[in-house]
Amino acid sequence: QVQVVESGGGLVQPGGSLRLSCAASGSRFSAYAMGWYRQAPGKEREFVARITNSGSTNYADSVKGRFTISRDSAKNTAYLQMTSLKPEDTAVYYCKLLTFGDNYWGQGTQVTVSS
Repeated sequence: QVQVVESGGGLVQPGGSLRLSCAASGSRFSAYAMGWYRQAPGKEREFVARITNSGSTNYADSVKGRFTISRDSAKNTAYLQMTSLKPEDTAVYYCKLLTFGDNYWGQGTQVTVSS
């Protein structure tokens, strides 16, 4: 069984920063990428960023230049550094572990950007 756990969410003022973490653990798995998605109230879940085992990254246009995804492969952990946060970044942020078998989601962490 594989577990994916996000942490680091919270309340931040516009223009502020937050760092999210995503830790994968459990049964042996072979992951090729980890990604972040988000879901705002009343909206569908959307892609935010992804990083592969080789370090290749891609981002949604809405976060390019503000968010940075990174990964510690030895710890099966991914990070999302978020800067210059805007109220429209408010959402539940989910981590997705992509393997050569199943994909796994975390339970999500709330990010609220408000003054």
